[in-house]
Amino acid sequence: MTVRPSALALTPLLLFLAFFFGAGLYFTAQGDAMGFYQLRAPVAILPALALAAWLAWRRALKPGEVLLQGMGDPNIVLMCLIFLLAGAFAYVSKAVGAVDAVVSLGIGALHPALLLPGLFAIACLVSLAIGTSMGTIAAVVPIAVGVADAAGLDRALVVGGVVGGAMFGDNLSVISDTTIAATRTQGAQMRDKFRENFKIALPAALATMMLLGFAGDSAPVEAETTASAWLALPYLLVLVLALAGLDVLLVLGIGLVLAGGFGLAFGDDYDLVQYAGDIWIGFESMIEILLLSLLIGGLGALMKAGGGLDWLAQVIARFARGHRGRRTGEFSIAALSATADVFTANNTVAILVGGSVARDIAERHDISPRRAASLLDIFACVPQGLLPYGAQILLAASLAAVSPFALAGKVWYCWLLALVAIGFMVWPSRTRAADRRAIDEARA
Repeated sequence: MTVRPSALALTPLLLFLAFFFGAGLYFTAQGDAMGFYQLRAPVAILPALALAAWLAWRRALKPGEVLLQGMGDPNIVLMCLIFLLAGAFAYVSKAVGAVDAVVSLGIGALHPALLLPGLFAIACLVSLAIGTSMGTIAAVVPIAVGVADAAGLDRALVVGGVVGGAMFGDNLSVISDTTIAATRTQGAQMRDKFRENFKIALPAALATMMLLGFAGDSAPVEAETTASAWLALPYLLVLVLALAGLDVLLVLGIGLVLAGGFGLAFGDDYDLVQYAGDIWIGFESMIEILLLSLLIGGLGALMKAGGGLDWLAQVIARFARGHRGRRTGEFSIAALSATADVFTANNTVAILVGGSVARDIAERHDISPRRAASLLDIFACVPQGLLPYGAQILLAASLAAVSPFALAGKVWYCWLLALVAIGFMVWPSRTRAADRRAIDEARA
């Protein structure tokens, strides 16, 4: 059955945000430093789910089936498994002293001003190699937290740098699902999209490293305890396996086993009972984010089935058709991608939802496929790295024990990437002939 587009289908997400943000602001205004933790997100989303289910029922849909399909989406389930393994690995690594060992082995030798740019660069390289921001965050954030505590740096600032680096590779890597989705929907070549995207991402990354260098005014890093150097090996192996392109679940699973094994071998009074208990504590630390991810998946499916995303795509396409010029088309693609991501909290889904509309806009406004694919990917990744209810921020915030809202403001790379991309869109194009040839080749 075909469901006509409807703006009303998007209101459940607005209701969720109103409850969540409203409660957080209210309790913060009352002087509660943990105001945004008084109403937990998995509870705040329940009225939104009820509204979405009612709207779906009014449109002769089966809300229960749609909800379960959304919650059981393979991407959502995979994300939840990553959450669990990341939580367990991070807690076990910390418990056996792996983070302290890594800090004492060499990061402490770095000049304080190089700590933040160094962690950002490491996250960029890892994410570029493995093509997933989630795997990068799970692998690098625990080390970043240890460095932040040892150096007296703001945790949110340090972890924000890691999240930014993770989004760098998520946007650029040729094996990233967002890159694959963007190139396929726009009919662009992978290498062409990479080159176009790299011209925008590189200045943003360099500017981020400079800002982080100036912000890294800290004390020299010193490990709080003297840990065995062997305890750092599981963590280093995890980074190597991640760079080698191994599946993120396998990487985290191997890391969990190795961390426990080395803890049993070299840790003080560490036994199997404590190891099992630490795994469970790691699981428990991820329960809130896991529940929210499942419920967000169901909410997104209900809004999509109700025609909300189709309505959004129609509005932007209608605006683009009513205005001429390359800039109008590019800003329309950017707005389509970013808005779709805000409502889905999944950059790959946002690209797939808006892909066909973006391609139509690109053809009408003489935008090359590589340019369209690049903008589509960039403006899906920018909000994804900033959304307090997005998987990346939620995972990083859970691992670092910081507020998602505090963390979102510290992901400087995403803010700078948006500014640089907008600058490229506004600045007169010097490659019109090349773009014209690319358009002709795509249409041939």
